[in-house]
Amino acid sequence: MDSGTISFLIWCMFGSMFFGFAAYAWVSVKPVGFWANANVFEVTDISKYNHAVAKLFCIFGIVTILLGIPLLTGPNSPWVLFTIFGLMAESILAMAVYTLTIEKKYKK
Repeated sequence: MDSGTISFLIWCMFGSMFFGFAAYAWVSVKPVGFWANANVFEVTDISKYNHAVAKLFCIFGIVTILLGIPLLTGPNSPWVLFTIFGLMAESILAMAVYTLTIEKKYKK
């Protein structure tokens, strides 16, 4: 295997980690946190809130894996910049979706 394929497989493991977060959020009976080391606000409907966060994590994982496709071209390819900047944009977008949509909808 070449280094591009190995890099992509490691990237896919990183993206798949968010599927685990999504599965945990989907079945959790307590409100799951989105922000690290922050308390979760009072939630109106815990089940729907957790499902919304789970969907956000699942979409984040899928897009993260798709953003890793340029890694297959090799480590010195200029297309790798698309992966790096794409992940930054995706992270900012996920934070905006959580704050502007999910938090606003389910906060008491």
